[in-house]
Amino acid sequence: MTYRNRVDLGLLALRLGTGGVLVAHGTQKLFGWFGGSGLEATAAGMEQMGYRPGRPNAIAAGVGETGGGVLLALGLATPAAGAAAAGVMAGAVCVHAPSGFFSMEGGFEYPAFLGSTAAALGLAGPGRFSLDRVTGHAFNQPWLLAVSFAGAVAAAAATVTRRARGQSAEEEPDSPAASAD
Repeated sequence: MTYRNRVDLGLLALRLGTGGVLVAHGTQKLFGWFGGSGLEATAAGMEQMGYRPGRPNAIAAGVGETGGGVLLALGLATPAAGAAAAGVMAGAVCVHAPSGFFSMEGGFEYPAFLGSTAAALGLAGPGRFSLDRVTGHAFNQPWLLAVSFAGAVAAAAATVTRRARGQSAEEEPDSPAASAD
């Protein structure tokens, strides 16, 4: 087996594994599949985690994981797929960060790993065994890489910042004017 074939097979295996895990997690959120609790419970959980409003955030997380996972597994629009999944995982990292690194303690180890793997696949490209190759890399262009990752960074930053502001507002004691009412 040639070096190039090994690299392409390795990318295929990594895309299928990472994409499959992301699809499973996303469909738990959206449809309650694989033992998940479904959209309404996920929306309530998002509210509790500070991602408000919960339903749109739950939909965005579920679609980012499911859609990004499907596209990664297929090797289609790989830069956008990797960026979308990495962006969603950045939000999950923020939820788990207060518990430290290791997942056995509730930390961010697992979403960080999924996000960094998805980002690496988006940056590296899908390899020869992919739908991007079949389409002549129509959706695997340098400009799409730049736009996708810039958009994912901007969306994740806005979402995480909005969550942090909401949590800060909840933690602030009532102002004197508010308690005089």
